[in-house]
Amino acid sequence: MKFEYPQKIIIAWAEAVAGNKEIKDWLMKNGYEELGIFVHALHNQKEARDWLMNNDFPHLMALINGAEGNINALLWLKKYNFDLLEKMARVGDNSDEAMLWLMSNGYEDLASVAIRIQNLKNDIERSNNDAHRISGV
Repeated sequence: MKFEYPQKIIIAWAEAVAGNKEIKDWLMKNGYEELGIFVHALHNQKEARDWLMNNDFPHLMALINGAEGNINALLWLKKYNFDLLEKMARVGDNSDEAMLWLMSNGYEDLASVAIRIQNLKNDIERSNNDAHRISGV
């Protein structure tokens, strides 16, 4: 499995993760469906998560799982030589060290995606832990 995209697609992916629906839709209609579906999977949509696994993108699902603190996902990414995705997942799980590594090694575009994953996952976590939010009703 390979993980290679042109820089402009990585930048578009970052924007899609940040919430730009038009760019997410563009990715999905222009040969990068997996990156658009990735955004839905980040929002815990089961169908999107299943789609990634069933359509040969387990590395993208492992990125999400790793960003959610799943150590087995991080180990899987390392085992299958997805070192950059493993670093991105660690950033998504709030690792300053992994962010510094990405930035210091010329992967600013991937760091941009990773910090947006981190922001989204942290927002979801804050929302889930908000005592003022009514849940289970």
